[in-house]
Amino acid sequence: MERTVTVAILEGLHARPAAMFVQEAGKQPVPVTISRGEDEPVDAASILGVMTLGAAAGEVVTLRTEGDGPDDVTALDALEAFLSQETI
Repeated sequence: MERTVTVAILEGLHARPAAMFVQEAGKQPVPVTISRGEDEPVDAASILGVMTLGAAAGEVVTLRTEGDGPDDVTALDALEAFLSQETI
């Protein structure tokens, strides 16, 4: 399952917002990857991976899970909601 999301967080996914995103990703019932543009997807629960993306406010990222069940929807909904906040 895949979902594209525009990063609304004013600081982008840097430092504190990235750490908080990784924590949220780690809570999800299924593994999720995140990618920016044509970049290789990285584990959304990896701080190093998320920091290397360098996703800024206004950029579009793609969230992916391997399955298409209710847990996948739950995970994507939670991470989309996190990225859609302007401030955290």
